[in-house]
Amino acid sequence: MIKNTRIKVHAEFSKMPNYDFADNTSSASDHRSAVVMVGSLPLGGDFPVRVQSMTNTDTNDVRATVDQVMQLVDAGCNYVRITTQGIREAENLEAIKGRLLSFGYDVPLIADVHFNPKAAELAATIVEKVRINPGNYTDKKQLSYNYSDAAFEESRQRMAERLLPLLHICQKHNTAIRIGTNHGSLSDRMLARFGNTPLGMVESALEFVDICRRSDFHQLVLSIKSSHVPTMIEANRLLIQRMQKAGYYYPVHLGVTEAGDGVDARVKSAAGIGSLLALGIGDTIRVSLTEDPVNEIPVALNLVSLYGKKENRVHLITHEVIAFKSNASGRQKPPMVVSETMADGVDVAISPTRTEQRSDKGVNFTAYKLSYAERDYESLLLKATVDFSILMLKISREGIWLENLTAGNTVDLPKLALDILQGLGLRYSKPEYIACPSCGRTLFNLIDQLAVVREKTRHLSGLKIAVMGCAVNGPGEMTDADYGYVGAGKGKVNLYKKHQVVAKNIPQDEAVEALVELIKQGGDWVNPEEAEEFYKE
Repeated sequence: MIKNTRIKVHAEFSKMPNYDFADNTSSASDHRSAVVMVGSLPLGGDFPVRVQSMTNTDTNDVRATVDQVMQLVDAGCNYVRITTQGIREAENLEAIKGRLLSFGYDVPLIADVHFNPKAAELAATIVEKVRINPGNYTDKKQLSYNYSDAAFEESRQRMAERLLPLLHICQKHNTAIRIGTNHGSLSDRMLARFGNTPLGMVESALEFVDICRRSDFHQLVLSIKSSHVPTMIEANRLLIQRMQKAGYYYPVHLGVTEAGDGVDARVKSAAGIGSLLALGIGDTIRVSLTEDPVNEIPVALNLVSLYGKKENRVHLITHEVIAFKSNASGRQKPPMVVSETMADGVDVAISPTRTEQRSDKGVNFTAYKLSYAERDYESLLLKATVDFSILMLKISREGIWLENLTAGNTVDLPKLALDILQGLGLRYSKPEYIACPSCGRTLFNLIDQLAVVREKTRHLSGLKIAVMGCAVNGPGEMTDADYGYVGAGKGKVNLYKKHQVVAKNIPQDEAVEALVELIKQGGDWVNPEEAEEFYKE
């Protein structure tokens, strides 16, 4: 049975876990965000979705950082974020900004600060925006997660006292603040009460918002990120719902953290960022790639062009729902890849003359079928990923069928379908690499190291491996990884199994083989020639 369907999708829809999202509730488009000035470039409201990126140079190297900022701006970047680890780096922002202005680049700069409130306070006197993480303003890690109501409130008050000096400085200098909450970096207090959940992420961000509002500070931008796409989508939708209920809506920054590189990163970014943009959520975005940061800009601009703020704020998806029967039990792992002909990566082939046949024997399934006519591979990837993401997260079906009708197209559609399913966390047909995009904190060549790790482990289907640049994004952001490869210092790497560090300060040239040995010891290694579902690039 074939059903032709053309649906309108708004910012709130049903079937998300744990929360009651109704199809007919007000969408993000019904409640425009406030306008926040980031330097001379406004953000939010009816202004276009802004694109940003982050340098991966040493912030103390003025020339290298300035050169990269100019490259990003020339590529179309609106805001540029710069690593600001400490006071020295914060001081150096002034030289960077001055050099940029001397070259005619009046681009708003954002200081990215972790663990060091004093660095944030100094940076706020120089740049247009400061990014802080609520988890870095809380009490030190506790041995116990037991918090009484009184202890919870006392810790909250201490956090507010630490934040107030920054708010006063930002008010004086008209500096915006991004409250950036990442999955895996919540405070012990939030973990104790809400767990490492989308709800905990939202509560952490809104607690900071409440402190800012009490101080009459409103130059705020909010971001809630995760490397797990469904978590990122759920958390952002809950954030919008909570702000609407409270009667305010600050601009939202969208991003999928540690997305990795290549096709995988672009699929995950499209699934998370693109689907939310299509639903009317998001005022600024960053596509995080473990590549040259300049590579992020064309992908981000493409997403904004396709799904950025539009007058009607409605995304139309024309699709078919195909009902079919499969008798090949045992080998298929729903959601299945469906096609007209059997090929590598295809689970079920459906002849056009049999698509309406149903039988009482066997099991009946349904699949989404979407057809495109794209000559450009990236446009096909982005459009198909966004559409399937919205449909599958609304009503999950047992199969997806991707068709591209452009003559002469040579895209491996079953492979792309598998990549989309993996990006959504619905089916793993190859390893999952959780990799940060690198920044000025990274003390080894993360891009090269990810390539080496991938080459050694690319046949380990379903295994999650984190390749992280430093302690900031390392242990916290790799919470669901099976193994971790984390920068520990200049040319040094720490290895993790799950959440536990098992080897420290391994020389970089020995670290990949040590990772392979750790995977073998953990019982997760399969020789490439023996892998049943070796994923061919």
